[in-house]
Amino acid sequence: MGNSTSEKKKRVSSGIAGLDQLLNGLYIGDNVIWYDDAGSLASTFCMKFIRESQKLKKPVIYVSFDRSPKNLIEKLGALAENQQLTILDCFTNGKGDKSEVFAKFFEKDGAQWPYQVIKVTEPWKPDAVAEAIYGLHRTLSGDVRLVIESLTGMQDLWEGEEHILRFYSRGCPKLYELDTIAYWIIEKGAHSTKLKSHINQIAQVVIDLSIKKGKSAIKILKAEKRTPKALNEPFDYMDDGVDLILESDRRGKAHLDLGSRIKEIRKQQGMSQKELAALIGVTPSNISQIESNLIYPSLPALFKIAESLSVAAGSFFENHMLPVKTIFPDGSGVKVSLPDMPKDSVEAMQITPPDLGGKVVMYVFRILPGKKLPAHFFVHKGEEAGYLLEGSLSIVSPNGVQELSAGDAIYLKTDFPTQWINQGKETAKLLWMKVR
Repeated sequence: MGNSTSEKKKRVSSGIAGLDQLLNGLYIGDNVIWYDDAGSLASTFCMKFIRESQKLKKPVIYVSFDRSPKNLIEKLGALAENQQLTILDCFTNGKGDKSEVFAKFFEKDGAQWPYQVIKVTEPWKPDAVAEAIYGLHRTLSGDVRLVIESLTGMQDLWEGEEHILRFYSRGCPKLYELDTIAYWIIEKGAHSTKLKSHINQIAQVVIDLSIKKGKSAIKILKAEKRTPKALNEPFDYMDDGVDLILESDRRGKAHLDLGSRIKEIRKQQGMSQKELAALIGVTPSNISQIESNLIYPSLPALFKIAESLSVAAGSFFENHMLPVKTIFPDGSGVKVSLPDMPKDSVEAMQITPPDLGGKVVMYVFRILPGKKLPAHFFVHKGEEAGYLLEGSLSIVSPNGVQELSAGDAIYLKTDFPTQWINQGKETAKLLWMKVR
């Protein structure tokens, strides 16, 4: 892999603007290693990568060792219904031990369109998995995107790091030459220093994800043939369910980052640039330029933006000398959009102000009678808690189905619901808290 070959590789987006800026872009041919400290942090990055790939109509292969097809499809939601995505199921005959519970998936419509799922018959054989990947790859055209979940799952199935290293060492150069961007997920604490050293040496990009003192942090350990913002330096980030926002840049930011603050508050409310532009009376391009700090709004326009986002204009400047409010009267909440949810099924209100800051965001959700939500409210890896004020709900999660009645509380640390169902005849009213 000489310089002349690398220079010809095309730069693409990861689907997350903050990561693109931090990393200085992905290139076709990159093998990207994700060291996941919590075992669940890389999921957000994979989902955004798949979404971006599908938007560009690029084929995506998802190799799953750790999740059953049904569980993975529930996790992917609408992304799984795209013809560009194919799931290689190494779970059913692997960790699933050929159990009828998992094999039944292939006896129903679930294995057919809209889902493209291929069951690998002998996933305990590294060569069989390799042939499944490259055999499928040969049927696809253009630059292919690959997500492997996970190298740790492979190790559990293949009983030894030597098989992992052999598979990876052969696969990376081949995937590079095949113009494939590959995401490899690794649980940080599950492997030897020797294995991780070999993996890092071969990969083009190595990224570390961790949680420290309740905050998620991302650190670029390697970025071959590019100049990232900083190497081996952690940056706090926040996943607001729509985008990933870098909360701190230790190399220093411009004192006034008005655009990022406007963008952050807008996205918290699920509002698009087009919707904000219509409320203010400008074009979406103007909003894009403002949020990129390419232009600054006039003072009347700034107040109009603040009014449209239901915040004080001073909140854009993060002036901590402003009085700190502690009481927020009834009716001061802001309606928010949940883009992945059916619009006729749930109403969402953020009852803490969008410009408040702090670690806790509070919502009230109203789930209408007879409605089912196909996923959790947010793609969020922090802790969450709720209290059912009215009605009843059924919660579907990896642990099964649980019932929630008025007066019951729920606390989520690692396992998040895959469905919320209101089987009752009245609207279920749920107080919800998300910890940043």
